[in-house]
Amino acid sequence: MYHLGISCMKTTHPTLATKVPARYANVMNGLINQIDPVEMPPGLPWAAEDGPICRSIRQDILSGRISSNERLKVSDLAAQYGTSTNPVREALHQLRGEGLVMISPNRGARVRQIDEAYVRDIYELASLFEPYLIRWFVGVCTDDDITRLEKVQDQIEALNFTDNVQHSHLDQQFHQIMYERHYNRMTVELWWRKRTILTGINRDHMISRRRQHEVIDEHRGLIAAISAHDEDRAAALIVQHVRGAGRHITDRLRSERNSPEIGG
Repeated sequence: MYHLGISCMKTTHPTLATKVPARYANVMNGLINQIDPVEMPPGLPWAAEDGPICRSIRQDILSGRISSNERLKVSDLAAQYGTSTNPVREALHQLRGEGLVMISPNRGARVRQIDEAYVRDIYELASLFEPYLIRWFVGVCTDDDITRLEKVQDQIEALNFTDNVQHSHLDQQFHQIMYERHYNRMTVELWWRKRTILTGINRDHMISRRRQHEVIDEHRGLIAAISAHDEDRAAALIVQHVRGAGRHITDRLRSERNSPEIGG
């Protein structure tokens, strides 16, 4: 396990989770409005197999339009998406491979139940392959790459964690800059698949003030390490970043599970 002296890093973001002064509002809104769309990295094997029905079902699962543990009837889905049953069956089998759908011989298909163990496993896997991806990036990054990272990070800080969906979009863009050109497309595909799932899981969970500060410091630390071509520090920081995110969301899920229902 890595032990980093992150606590000594100065937090230069006094407006974090506070009211934005009026004189800064226009500047911050301008940064937020510059957010670029996040698209799947090119050249992934997944992209060739990812048909429109599969994309639609995946998006509906991750957005919550199809609920966790909901039964997935092929005929109903075919009618809903205006297609025949074969594309739906193919989509469900692909989504089973991604871990979003479970298929039992006698019970049919259901959306996977999202719990702490499932999220923990994804983050533990990410803590193994993201250092591998970032080490390669440190060796090939350009000044333009650093500029892109800084631009996205400025947008993250301007947004100030006020919109979970936009924050997840920007955070995914930040990481994609570092990973999208890696020659090992299978690993990039694995990262993209798991990241897409985590984005859907995180959308309904507010980020604590403590974790907000940690994210800002970790991102800025990554930019500094990459700029200095320090791959060991960059790899150590990304492990800390991934593990911190994993602990945060699993703690939130556990807290929700243990909390009595309102009015119950």
